[in-house]
Formats: sequence, structure tokens, C-alpha cells
Amino acid sequence: MARYTGAVCRQCRREGKKLFLKGERCYTDKCAVTRRATIPGQHGKARTKKLSEYGMQLRTKQSARRYYGVLESQFAKYFDMADRKAGMTGENLLRILESRLDNVVYRSGLASSRKEARQLVRHGHYTLNGHKANIPSILLKAGDVVAVTEKSRSLDKIKSVVEANSSKPVPKWLDFDAEKLAVKVIDLPNREDIDLDVEEHYIVELYSK
Repeated sequence: MARYTGAVCRQCRREGKKLFLKGERCYTDKCAVTRRATIPGQHGKARTKKLSEYGMQLRTKQSARRYYGVLESQFAKYFDMADRKAGMTGENLLRILESRLDNVVYRSGLASSRKEARQLVRHGHYTLNGHKANIPSILLKAGDVVAVTEKSRSLDKIKSVVEANSSKPVPKWLDFDAEKLAVKVIDLPNREDIDLDVEEHYIVELYSK
């Protein structure tokens, strides 16, 4: 399966903002955006010209895609799904991205980053509604419950991740049970519940051309 294998901090530098791709590191002075706030590449310092309308649309789409760790073809598929739903297409798109299994695992504090969440999901450490789930892109709905498997609860990795994230707030659209290491999707989030710093209308404009 295709996936990005390069340096993840390079993606943050390219977008000029923190995409929180490396968990705790993103909150420290070691963050690449903090240390080197220039576009990657030999001519990065010179590439500071004002973006065109298309450039703004492209950078917005790339930021959202990289934030959720989604490849181009899959992102386009999600846009088509969002466009067919009632309501505002941009908000629908973000709601779909937020409902991915790997994102819910990350948002609930059961992983330190979306990349780590994808890896843990693929390795079979979580269940969905009592059944094993190892596909990060599964889209959840209201009422779904994700939990750490009985076998994985004793793993040092899981324990350390949960402890490290214990003080981080869980979004109000999720109900996290720290004792059972389980999270229930109460409802899909509204736009104000999603802390993604992008203007999604640029994405809609890009795909509507």
C-alpha cells in the first residue's frame, strides 16, 4: 500500500505551520517549524513570494491532507463523498476526516500522533464495537465504540501513551473511559469542534474547477 516515507517534519515546514505529526516533539523546542521556519530545499529561503489564488487553494488542500495523513486519491474520494452529502461540502469533508478510526484513536489520547495511531491500528491493538479492527481508514459513526484489546492493555507502549496523554482534553464529541481504555463516538463533530487551522472553502474551490 502506498504511503509517505519521507521526513514528516519536512511536511510541516513546507506548509509553514505545525501539523502535529510527531506527537510530543511538536510541543517542544525540537519542532522543525520552530527551529527552521523556511520551506525545505536549496532555495527555500527565497521562496517567500505571495501566493496566487490557486496557490492558496493548493496549500490549504495539502495542509489538510497531510494533517490527517491521507494520500491524494483517498482525499479526493472523501471530497466526492462530502459533496454528495447535504450541507456545506467543506465542513462535511472535515467531518469525514475526523471520523476515521486512526483519528478517533489519536483524538481520544490512545496514541500520541495520527501516524502512531495508524501503526497501532494496523497491528491489531484496538477493537471496534467488540470486533478486531486493523484498518485505519474505517469511517466511524455515532454510537461506535473503540477500545484497546484485552491483550494489549498490559503493554508498556499502550500504558505509556495513555499516561502521557492523560492531561490532554478529549473533544466533546467523544466519550473516553479511562478505566476501560475505550472511547465512544457521541456524534460527529461540528466545525467549531475541529481545531484545524485551514479555510476549507479553498479546498472546495480547488476541486470545483
